[in-house]
Amino acid sequence: MILYGSREIVNAIRYQARTGCQWRYLPHDLPPKSAVYYYFGKWRDDGTAETIHDLLRAQVRESRKRQEDPTAVVLDTQTVRASTNAPKETTGLDPGKKSPGRKRGIATDVLGLVIAVVVVAASVHDNAIGITLLDKVVQAAPAVTKAWVDAGFKNAVVEHGANHGIDVEIVQRQPGVRGFAPEPKRWVVEQTLGTLMLHRRLTRDFETKPASSVAMIHWSMTDVMLRRLTRTSTPSWRDPPAWRAAPQDPQEHR
Repeated sequence: MILYGSREIVNAIRYQARTGCQWRYLPHDLPPKSAVYYYFGKWRDDGTAETIHDLLRAQVRESRKRQEDPTAVVLDTQTVRASTNAPKETTGLDPGKKSPGRKRGIATDVLGLVIAVVVVAASVHDNAIGITLLDKVVQAAPAVTKAWVDAGFKNAVVEHGANHGIDVEIVQRQPGVRGFAPEPKRWVVEQTLGTLMLHRRLTRDFETKPASSVAMIHWSMTDVMLRRLTRTSTPSWRDPPAWRAAPQDPQEHR
């Protein structure tokens, strides 16, 4: 029986999230697809993936001189197309954007770190997503007392937040502004959604189960936070040119 280290399994999941490759096309120097997908599903179902993510989030916040638990969050949704393997009952049509697929709802702190995630059919209204996100925020970060949302969230979300002691403020788009313009407070969550899209597994919803989509978002943010904590960037897979790898003669090119 061949055993694989947890570090190698995590590396394989992060690689798959970043590159977007199919499970069967993981590089040969990583554990095989059968082992990686087994642990991906196991850690998704028992909460390990979310626990690792939350522990790293606390470390990132502390490194920025913040308290472990945030007191304010920002909510937003994103509609993405789903792959053909997604069951029909888990997908739908976003009536506002006229786009089929699934809808991701996330809540972030003011640093852009993910506090809560929801993945549902694109046909689900933002109100329902916002209410579910607030419930998850209360569980994950009970110190939260303030939330900013966009105009897609209605009074139902405001009232639900008030029931939990959270002041939900709807940030309106500035009148007369045309084209893209960062909105006060809300730009943080939009930046996080853009950062997540750098992980090619998230450019579409390739997962069969919405729970797997949630787990993939957690693993992608885990990758982001690990880079922040270690201050490293993505290494190139290419070998350095011979002239750069070879030691230079100090007398050369004089």
